[in-house]
Amino acid sequence: MAHLRHSIVEVKAEENCLAHALIIAISRVDNDPNYNAYRQDRKVRPLVQNLLETTGIDLSNGARIPELVRFQEHFRYYKIVVYQGLSCEDVMF
Repeated sequence: MAHLRHSIVEVKAEENCLAHALIIAISRVDNDPNYNAYRQDRKVRPLVQNLLETTGIDLSNGARIPELVRFQEHFRYYKIVVYQGLSCEDVMF
């Protein structure tokens, strides 16, 4: 899920969920005209694959702090925030 200025986007991908969420969230922030298509799981898979190849990140065993750090290094113009609960004080990363 990606929290964006009072909205939540649910990612239904069964694999590479974090990469999907990041692409969808960034497309929302950037007002990408493909945002709705990405949310509906259209047009997003090639971007996810490209992101994983570019960063060299393997999400086959899920994502942990090292993967988050590498994504943050890649997306240096954005701030990735991960919550461990529903409270804004529950920042995990």
